[in-house]
Amino acid sequence: MIKCASVFSDNMVLQREKPVRIFGVCSGSSGVTVSIPELSVSVRAVIRGERWEAVLPPMPAFPSCSVLVESGEEKITFSNVALGEVWIAGGQSNMEFELHSDKNGAEELAKCAGENVRYYYTPKCEMNDEKLLEMEAVTGWNLPSQEGSRAWSAVGYYFAKELSRTLGVTVGVLGCNWGGTSASAWMSRDYLERDSRLIPYLEDYDRATAGKSREEMIREYDEYLAYHADWERKMQELYAQRPDVKWAEVLEICGENRYPGPMGVKNPMRPCGLYDTMVSRVAPYSARGVLWYQGESDDHRPAAYYPLLCTMIECWRDTFRDDELPFMIVQLPMFRYAEDPDYKHWCLIREAQEKVFRTVRNTGLAPALDCGEFNNIHPTDKTQVGHRLYLQAMSQVYGLFGEHMTMAPSYSHHTLDGGKLTVSFRNYSPVCELRSREGWTEDFELSGADAQWYPAEEGTIHGEQITLSSSKVPEPENLRYLWTNYSEVRLFGENGLPVLPFRTCAQESGSFAGTAIRTTDGGASSV
Repeated sequence: MIKCASVFSDNMVLQREKPVRIFGVCSGSSGVTVSIPELSVSVRAVIRGERWEAVLPPMPAFPSCSVLVESGEEKITFSNVALGEVWIAGGQSNMEFELHSDKNGAEELAKCAGENVRYYYTPKCEMNDEKLLEMEAVTGWNLPSQEGSRAWSAVGYYFAKELSRTLGVTVGVLGCNWGGTSASAWMSRDYLERDSRLIPYLEDYDRATAGKSREEMIREYDEYLAYHADWERKMQELYAQRPDVKWAEVLEICGENRYPGPMGVKNPMRPCGLYDTMVSRVAPYSARGVLWYQGESDDHRPAAYYPLLCTMIECWRDTFRDDELPFMIVQLPMFRYAEDPDYKHWCLIREAQEKVFRTVRNTGLAPALDCGEFNNIHPTDKTQVGHRLYLQAMSQVYGLFGEHMTMAPSYSHHTLDGGKLTVSFRNYSPVCELRSREGWTEDFELSGADAQWYPAEEGTIHGEQITLSSSKVPEPENLRYLWTNYSEVRLFGENGLPVLPFRTCAQESGSFAGTAIRTTDGGASSV
C-alpha cells in the first residue's frame, strides 16, 4: 500500500526551477514511481523503511498538469497541479489572521476567484495522534473562492496575489502557523538544546510537567479547554455589552484567565510541539521561501529572541533540506495595551529581528512599524504587511527590484559636533530623502554620559542625514529612535517605508548599532 503525505493533493502547487520532493509512506511495496506525463518526467523513489521519497528535477512553470504516484498495480493521481512559486506562511496569530477578518477582506473575497493563487492550510492539532490523521485525511490545497478563501492567511493572500501578478505564475501559500506561539514551539528539541540561552524554554516546561504522567497531562489540558471555552464565551458577551471595559474588571466578572493552560504533551504552546504536529508533517515540501510573522509571544524573553530565531531558521533549513531557504521576516509593528506601561520589550524584539536580517544569509526584513494599532495586538489591515513582504521577496530573492525601492531607511552612523548630533541613514541608495510628519523630532532621544534620556528639541533633515539637539543634553553621546512599544510613526524614507527604530548605546547589551568615538578633529564618528 502506498500513501502520500497529506500536503500532496489535487490543485497543489509545486515549486518551479528547484528539485521537487514528493514523499509518503508505503508497506510491502515493490517500488514507487512518481511521474508528470505532461512534462515527460518520471522518477523512481528511494524507500527507507516505511517512508519513500522521490526527487523530481527542476521544472519550468506550468499552469496545470497531473502527478502520478504508482507502485505495482496501485496508482494515485493528483490533477490540476501547477508548477509555480511556493511560500510557507509561518508564525503566530498575525500570520494566522484570516482574510474574512481583514479590513478589506469582504472586498477581496468577492473578487479573489480570478487570482492565480492557491492555499494549503496545515491542520492544527495539539498532538500527533489519531485526531491529526483524521484532520489530514480531509485537508488539501484550495483554489481561491469567496467562501473557500475565508480562512486563508490575509498576509499570505496579499503577498501571493501581488507576486503572482508580477511573475505571471501560480503562487501557492502553505500556511503553517498558530496564534500565541513562541518560536520555541516551531523547532526540534535537539536544536533548542544547542544554545544555552534557549535552555530556559525547556527548563520551564520540565518544571511544569515534573512528576506528571502523559495521561494526567492530557486530562489537565482537556479540563482547561472546557474551562477556557466557557471563560471565552463570558468574555465575548461582556465586551459586546461594554466594549471599553477594563481588563481588571473582565477578570473580576469572568474569572481567572488561565491561558495558555497547563503545560504538557497536549498544550500546543509547549516547546517543540508544533514542530512535531505541523512542520514535520509538511517537510520537506519544496518551497521558494518562508514568510515569518512572529515574536509577540517571546516578549517575555526578548534578550533571547535573536539566538532563538537564528536557531529556528537553521532548524527549518535542515528540516526542509534547503540550506539556502530564504526567510522574509516581518518586523513587529507598534503596539501596547492601554492599561500596560511601556515595558520597552518589543523594542528588543524588533532589534533582534533586524539583527537576524543583518547577520543571517538569505533573509529579508519587512518593516511594519506603522502597521500597528494601539490596544489591538491584531491590526485588521494586512495589505501593507503583505506588500512589504512582497517587496522583500522581489529584491532579496528574485532580484527584480532595486533595494532603494524595497529597503527601509536604517541607522548607518552618527557624528558629534559640540552640542549637536548628526545621524546618517542608509536605504541602499545614494540619497534617502526622508519624509516627515509634524512632531517627528521628539521621536529621537539623546543622552549624555549620565545615560539619562531626553527627547530632541530641535531637528533638521538634510538629504540622508538628520541633525538633532536638546538643551537638556549639552554634550550628547548616544541616541535612540522610537525606542518604545507604541508611538505614532512620523518619519519615512523617499520610498514610503518607515525609518527603522534603533539605539546606539554601548552600555545597553544586545545593540548592534554603532557607537560614537571622538575623532582627531574634535568631531566623532561611529564604528
